Amino acid sequence: MTRNLLALAIALAVAPVAHAAETAGPNSATELDAVSVIGSGELRQVQRITPENLDVLPPGTSPQKILNLLPGVNAQSVDALGTNEQSMTLSLRGFTGSKLGYTLDGVPLGDGAYNNYNGLSINRALISENLGMAELAQGIGNLSTPSTSNLGGAIAYFSNAPLQQMGGRVSQSFGSDGNRRSFARFDSGQHNGFSMYVSGMYATSDLWNDQTAYNTSTTRQFNTKAVYENEWMRLTGFADASRTSQANDFYLSKDAMARGLGWDWGGYAPNWNKAVAKAYCNKNTYVAARCDSSGPDTDADGAFTAGQILRNDDLYYASAEFFPNDDVTLRVLGYHHEDQGEGHNWNSGAWSNKGTAKELPIIFRNTLYSIERSGGTIGVEWQMGIHRLQAGGWYESNTSSASRYQSAVDGPRDFSGLAKGQPDTGVFAQETRWQTRQVYLQDTVSLMEDRLRLEAGFKTIDARSDARALPGVAKTPISPSSNNQFATGSLRAKDSFLPSAGVYFQLDPHQELFASFAKNIAMFQGGFKLGPQAVSQATWNSQATLEPEKSRTFEVGYRWIGNSLQLSLAAYDVRFDNRLLQYNPCDSRQPVGPLCGNRFYNVGSVTSRGAELTALWTASERLSWYSSASYNDSTYDSDYTQNGVVVPTKGKTQADTPKLLLSSELRWNAGPWSAQLRGKYTGERFYTYTNDQGFGGYTTFDAGAAYDFGQVGLLKKVKLSLNVSNLTDKRYASNLDSSVFAATDPDGKLYVFHASAPRQVFGTLDVRF
Repeated sequence: MTRNLLALAIALAVAPVAHAAETAGPNSATELDAVSVIGSGELRQVQRITPENLDVLPPGTSPQKILNLLPGVNAQSVDALGTNEQSMTLSLRGFTGSKLGYTLDGVPLGDGAYNNYNGLSINRALISENLGMAELAQGIGNLSTPSTSNLGGAIAYFSNAPLQQMGGRVSQSFGSDGNRRSFARFDSGQHNGFSMYVSGMYATSDLWNDQTAYNTSTTRQFNTKAVYENEWMRLTGFADASRTSQANDFYLSKDAMARGLGWDWGGYAPNWNKAVAKAYCNKNTYVAARCDSSGPDTDADGAFTAGQILRNDDLYYASAEFFPNDDVTLRVLGYHHEDQGEGHNWNSGAWSNKGTAKELPIIFRNTLYSIERSGGTIGVEWQMGIHRLQAGGWYESNTSSASRYQSAVDGPRDFSGLAKGQPDTGVFAQETRWQTRQVYLQDTVSLMEDRLRLEAGFKTIDARSDARALPGVAKTPISPSSNNQFATGSLRAKDSFLPSAGVYFQLDPHQELFASFAKNIAMFQGGFKLGPQAVSQATWNSQATLEPEKSRTFEVGYRWIGNSLQLSLAAYDVRFDNRLLQYNPCDSRQPVGPLCGNRFYNVGSVTSRGAELTALWTASERLSWYSSASYNDSTYDSDYTQNGVVVPTKGKTQADTPKLLLSSELRWNAGPWSAQLRGKYTGERFYTYTNDQGFGGYTTFDAGAAYDFGQVGLLKKVKLSLNVSNLTDKRYASNLDSSVFAATDPDGKLYVFHASAPRQVFGTLDVRF
């Protein structure tokens, strides 16, 4: 029923098109440029999010989650704000989030993967109140996008500019499950071309599940931005510092739910004795007299807690734009990013202090991460008559590492801070050096007084990773021959000609047509669990030559630009080739050798076809209605062989790719009052390649309301707001863990999903002076 209601809402939003065609004024295109959400004038499918779209969600919500409103986007997270990084997932037109490109003010943010090796999430790069705009190119990003992962599109985030008038802002939020968030910002105002702001945020929250101890997450973040500009140049500096410690939720399985664990399962904390008794049931630490097999939970359902993730990031950039004349613009940007991270977990089924009075069947597992990268971009635009030439390049040098250690424990303790002391045993340790070079050239020809534009260009990519195994820092060094140790080796993705082309035609002041085409390749992923270098040396030595993943995208579209209605309709055809998958192609009885063993393989292609509809109806100054609908058919093009058996995947729907997505947001304001209601339907998703297991579709709603008191005494503005996430308290499987996807799961035993957050309520007082 809720899906049908959303479909009806979208139909009603689109219905006024005939009326809009009669009443649209000559300034409609100009008015659209100020609030453009459908990319008017673009040669490709582009959608935009502005700060106004933040109001329906609680302050501090991840900009990535806000994108869930847009067509084709499926953004998931275990928490209401979308800030828990282990559970942040995104899919778009059949591509997972790690196949997209991400930037902030032109600075590359990497591939968005958890356990990242080449960037950081937008959450850690920018405080949400400092977001100026987010732009999503659903299929084809700009050639200038500095990314080695944007097979399926690009997301460009932009920080807002310093205010021209001196002022400040302070806000305080309170919410369900211990959510507390404070934000403050001071703007210097503009003085002889110079302006800047400094801002900070501090947030804490508790897990919403049944875990009542060791369940707190904290975030401290600082942003500052400074701008100096005159008639012929603009200089910008930006700095971000982020310190996060996030308590994690357990992954669940269909089998666990059937046994009665429920949506709110949170492990055994604070009951340490229960966790120990369950650990004695593990086959590796089994002691019959001490094993507690009572209840629906098993030793595999979780340990004491699901652990803690910690990330410390510092990001800086400086950019310069020069305008020597009206026809030439030169842009130069340099950036530096450092990250130190840890992932803390309790692991059952391994011995601490074996054979002593302190013997326990639980250990502490710590995974360490580091990134140190620097780079720069340069670009020039030159208007020569009807031609607009663009050229530029990107270079980045990055050193990243991933390592894992195990240590004995003697009882429960808080793991929300960085681990101290030397670990007992090393599991794996690997350092990777990355070198990335990209160059692009593009020409845009404007004809018929800019009603017709033709665009053609290409880029070259040369990316290389050199990994080397390290002995680690544990008391017991890692053996080079260990099957758990990662390999030493090199990978390279290179292509000297990746073309892109597009055409735009304005039929009249209200109607636009566009079409675009592009080819791209992706660099092999790195880091822990992500890419082909995360295998043993023996596997690496016997692994066949791998080809980088690549894509070919074609899309066409139509836009209507009116005073009261903005409409976009796009269709696309995408081919994703050389898909990488990790598995053993041989029968399990065959020994590991040149042709057998768990390693990465290119297993074929995926074809995606679909359509997207977007409508923004501004009924009056008080009422607006945004709706989107998207249909995507992403299927595997071939079968593959695993354990000597053909896996019948040809024609099956790609995992974690819903065919149908519907979104609708209603916004109303009257004087000091405002209110917003957003609904989202997400269609059926599979987590096995043969589609024998998955989850049905579901609909969620979020709501927001606010009262603006205006000026109060010396305060310029005082605003009180209320937000309710998951308004109907719908429980469902939110994000899916792609690292455990499998061919089949007949008994539903894969721990593959996080439960959705329940209904939560947030209140905020926002003061500006």
